[in-house]
Amino acid sequence: MNAFLVGHATHPDWRGALALAAAQVEARRAEHEASARGPLSLGFVYFTDHFAGDADALVAELRQRWPGVAWVGSVGVGVAAMGVEYIDEPALVLMLAALPAGRFEVFSGAKKLHRIEPFSALVHADPATPDLAELIGEMSDRVSSGYLFGGLASSRSGAVHVADGAWRGGLSGVAFAREVAIVSRVTQGSQPLGPVRRVTAAERNLVLALDGEPALPCLLRDIGLADLSEPRTALARLRATLVALADADAQMLGRGGQFGADTRVRHLVGLDPARDAVAVADLVEPGMSLGFCQRDVQAARRDLVRICAEIRDEVESAPSPALAAGDGPDAPAAGDDAASGGPRRIAGALYVSCSGRGGPHFGGPSAELQIVQHALSGGGPEVPLVGFFAAGEVARHHVYGYTGVLTVFTGHA
Repeated sequence: MNAFLVGHATHPDWRGALALAAAQVEARRAEHEASARGPLSLGFVYFTDHFAGDADALVAELRQRWPGVAWVGSVGVGVAAMGVEYIDEPALVLMLAALPAGRFEVFSGAKKLHRIEPFSALVHADPATPDLAELIGEMSDRVSSGYLFGGLASSRSGAVHVADGAWRGGLSGVAFAREVAIVSRVTQGSQPLGPVRRVTAAERNLVLALDGEPALPCLLRDIGLADLSEPRTALARLRATLVALADADAQMLGRGGQFGADTRVRHLVGLDPARDAVAVADLVEPGMSLGFCQRDVQAARRDLVRICAEIRDEVESAPSPALAAGDGPDAPAAGDDAASGGPRRIAGALYVSCSGRGGPHFGGPSAELQIVQHALSGGGPEVPLVGFFAAGEVARHHVYGYTGVLTVFTGHA
């Protein structure tokens, strides 16, 4: 099974953090070189925005330390490795992988894909990029599975993303050939407050009617308000309310009445009492499903454990033969070692969570990542894992909010 080596550290200076993290990687490298079939070839780096201004120098140092390794990653207001979260402190995390040559290709605005037939892709982007949703949709169309995973850079001092260099603006990442086996899931963190409704009239981000009724009375009824006559009470209730959206052909609710993977949660940004309308932080079209909701810690914990268990079960029960052409990216694809037989295992993992989640939301420091690490490992050895807290999470061709996107790389033990 291909090796994934992790290092992570906090330090006031990026050079100190990198030295500490690199020492951890190198300490594991001897074991890797004794058992792996190829050299380290792809690196993932995530660093907090304390180091955003040093991104160019940081990437240059990574490339000098590990010649021949391609690098991708992003800045975040928080980063994570294994069961540890570094939020609002200077830190970086690394994961180096030994993937076969010709099975992946790094891309950016200055470097287009041309060497491989892309099946899936990890993407990072500047959230301020114009027409970002369209760019992500176009990138999804370029990979044969249609499946993207990743997130938007989050920073108070410059939204930098990495693709063999530090980039500002646009989109970058790494595409994988079909032989690189992944399993990916989206976890939601919100609880529905009322029924799923159908948008029957809308103008851009303004919802005018739901199920043929004016939208504002529907909102008030779903969150338990008779009217807006008590502004203080109403404002507190409205500030806690979010809006769940799903495309006309998608199912909003999944198992247990919780939001499914095709549901995007957005802010409620305003009311228009004169038109009995509500404003949402997204474009809304007639025919879409819409539900009002609020963040819920217990629902988020349950859903996080669920997706980890689903991923682990799917990987371990997967057959060795390659997928048929019609299979989707949420099932493991056979890698180079498919013919070797034997059970499949999780080799490494990436987790992109919303900057509004993290340990504090789940009840304590590093609580979210500890849930992921424990549930994903299933009582076995710890899974090598890194990630970051994003300004928006990417899965399939959508940008989500208040979610986590967990993706694992698999191989035979």
